[in-house]
Amino acid sequence: MLEVENVEALKAHVGRKLGTSDWLTVDQRMIDQFAEATGDHQWIHVDVERAKKEMPGGRTIAHGYLTLSLLPKLNQGIFRIASRKRGVNYGSNKVRFTAPVPAGSRIRGHLTLKNVEALGDGCHRLTMEATVEVEGSERPALVAETLSLVYE
Repeated sequence: MLEVENVEALKAHVGRKLGTSDWLTVDQRMIDQFAEATGDHQWIHVDVERAKKEMPGGRTIAHGYLTLSLLPKLNQGIFRIASRKRGVNYGSNKVRFTAPVPAGSRIRGHLTLKNVEALGDGCHRLTMEATVEVEGSERPALVAETLSLVYE
């Protein structure tokens, strides 16, 4: 894990990969819980028996937004700013779901720092490129430019 004292020290990493997360298994239970929370019960996500017959690979797939929602969990093990008071997800400029995440797959995140911008009053906006890799897949499942606010 990359650890820096403050945002000023993080600026030295602009344009560089910050790191890679640990692997995380996206299992059917996680997919079903996300379906319950969001109301998205499309069969490709929750109907295991139908997926065995009709889906390529014979498995359900995770919701794209489930994969996106896992970025904070994946990113927490990549870098740390010691002096920060709090951090806030600020949004995304671009998100693409470029490959499926079949149930039971392992994923991990890769994070590159694109920009650090001072907004005043101890607040900085970080722009990151986040990708989510599916173990054994040539294409990432997700590529996103994400924004977060860090308060010192």
